[in-house]
Amino acid sequence: MNFEQARSNMIEQQIRTWEVLDQRVLDLLGSVPREDFVPPRYRSLAFSDTNIPLGFGEVMMAPKVEARMLQVLAVEPGDRILEIGTGSGYVTALLARSGREVTTVEIHPELSAGAKVRVSRQGLDNVRFEVGTGLERPAAEGGYDVIAVTGSLPLYTDHFEKRLAVCGRVFLIVGQAPVMEAMLVTRVGAREVAREGLFETDLPPLRGAPTPKRFVF
Repeated sequence: MNFEQARSNMIEQQIRTWEVLDQRVLDLLGSVPREDFVPPRYRSLAFSDTNIPLGFGEVMMAPKVEARMLQVLAVEPGDRILEIGTGSGYVTALLARSGREVTTVEIHPELSAGAKVRVSRQGLDNVRFEVGTGLERPAAEGGYDVIAVTGSLPLYTDHFEKRLAVCGRVFLIVGQAPVMEAMLVTRVGAREVAREGLFETDLPPLRGAPTPKRFVF
């Protein structure tokens, strides 16, 4: 398989056509080898427009969703970043290439360990790996500039927006299958946030996230 041609096709045919035009994001996707983060049995699907299974019921998001997330988060070189759901480590590497430091949290120890190896192979040393659920993680002093939540939330929670610094941004996906909404939440003041709906998608739920109560007859 010609990975460079497949990567170029992904960017031109999937990413650009999904309104991702930020050249920084396009260059980033072109420089981080997505195929090195995909489970070996799915390597031929590394650049396909689909979620890729990682085991434990988790997936890598489709490339266009990863790209839109990066574009709306608009990561700056000095940004302090929190990622919820390390997965394969691919998004972790993209964020680490973009910002100052990344703390990434994964509930499955096996996925976290594998991602740590893959990220280190990219020469990145600004990532801290933690095992646990992001919903249990306490707030960090000063807050985060960027939070990327790579599992869906069946119900919206303000847990993550409370962990943002002023002007900080969080990307999350809210709702239940088959239709969920990707959102960007920005802390615009000490107590004010702005919430923006972005697009519809579908992603497995974040472990431990609150769920709607079932109506019992």
